[in-house]
Amino acid sequence: MNQKRKIRILVAKPGLDGHDRGARIIARAYRDAGFEVVYSGLHQTPEQIVQAAIQEDVDMIGLSSLAGAHMYLFTRVAELLHENGVDDIVICGGGIIPEEDIPKLKKVGIKEIFTPGSTLDDIVKWVKKNVKPRGVSY
Repeated sequence: MNQKRKIRILVAKPGLDGHDRGARIIARAYRDAGFEVVYSGLHQTPEQIVQAAIQEDVDMIGLSSLAGAHMYLFTRVAELLHENGVDDIVICGGGIIPEEDIPKLKKVGIKEIFTPGSTLDDIVKWVKKNVKPRGVSY
């Protein structure tokens, strides 16, 4: 019998941004949609986020940034995943991200950016469509 594994998501708050209300709301929406969710807590380094993602065997990392350091922090997470040979973990981001930064982030491997006004339903639908459990064959 081929059992389907739930999508596992790490919701992470990189850097010095201390505002995590949005991250907690999206983590709850992911849980309510049936995903397994790990929340990293505040003030995580890219290195801590990547190590947690590997240890927790997640399928996606959802990064949240409101403090303006998204270009460095999101890019660094993508670089560290690549350096660790785990290019199959999907990365998406959300928060206060200027429109002109979105194409740059996508170019370094961030699959999607959700800005203020994105609905929880749209975000969950995007995950269901674009993220599959890693290492599971159907």
